[in-house]
Amino acid sequence: MLALRPNCEHCNKALLPAAEDAMICSFECTFCEVCVQQILANVCPNCGGGFTHRPIRPQRNYVNHNCLLDHPASTAIVHKPVDLKKHKLLISMLKGLAPSFR
Repeated sequence: MLALRPNCEHCNKALLPAAEDAMICSFECTFCEVCVQQILANVCPNCGGGFTHRPIRPQRNYVNHNCLLDHPASTAIVHKPVDLKKHKLLISMLKGLAPSFR
């Protein structure tokens, strides 16, 4: 199950469990939508993959106790701003490749 990390790894913006602008890669690296679009160019700096919007876990129990009350979001802050110089090189290597072809 997703950890639902509480912040953007780059800018440290708070991303509550119901944040509609939280984005993740397949390894669950978590960034805000602004950073993904304007800084990262949809390239994860940790794996090179693309991003998708993070699902929102139901707050209440509707089925089988699969909810935030029974499975709370992580509180562990991961803040490691992206080295923009290195990331530009990664973006240039992957230029034109859709995430499904990386």
